[in-house]
Amino acid sequence: MKYKYILFDLDGTLTDSKEGITKSVQYALKKFGIEIKNLDTLEKFVGPPLKDSFIEFYNFNDDKVAEAVKYYRDYFKDTGIFENKVYDGIDDFLKKLKKLGFKLILATSKPQVFAERILKHFDLMKYFYDFAGSNLDGTRGKKSEVIRYALDKHGIKSEDAVMVGDRRYDIIGARENNIYSIGVTYGYGSVEELENEKPDCIVDSVEKLFKKITDK
Repeated sequence: MKYKYILFDLDGTLTDSKEGITKSVQYALKKFGIEIKNLDTLEKFVGPPLKDSFIEFYNFNDDKVAEAVKYYRDYFKDTGIFENKVYDGIDDFLKKLKKLGFKLILATSKPQVFAERILKHFDLMKYFYDFAGSNLDGTRGKKSEVIRYALDKHGIKSEDAVMVGDRRYDIIGARENNIYSIGVTYGYGSVEELENEKPDCIVDSVEKLFKKITDK
């Protein structure tokens, strides 16, 4: 591939963050009298902007969303953030890409301060050229905005970048910024979800992702 900059989603692409995210959502919902026993039913919260998910799945209004996000972060900031693990093969994958000269940029809808803590915790930060995420005040929350911020910050041309992610939001964000997109199916987006957004490519493993990026 001709691309110099590889933008990566975090949750469901580099790390398996289901436990921490779903427990944080469970904690927040309980504050509103909503008891969720099966965390699998909250898997849909992995990936999309948090505010959008509370609105879409629980019909929260703006005031309730603000409260829900606060409660979520109360649990997530010290506990849920580390109920997380790096997918097998990701460390070596990132190491090889950096050695080959690719510039890796994190592009996540998660607040940037949390994303950087996660990368530091798992010793992945050393592989990244830069990091882009949302702001704690809710601005720059959509994936398209995060991608645009990363591209503009470094003057990156759309033809020089590719976005890698596991959810439709990653593919939509890439398309809205006119960059190549790769959907990965080992995360939390289904093949159907990804195919509906027509990414440029879909792969089902870290190994195949490496081959696609490097043409090896």
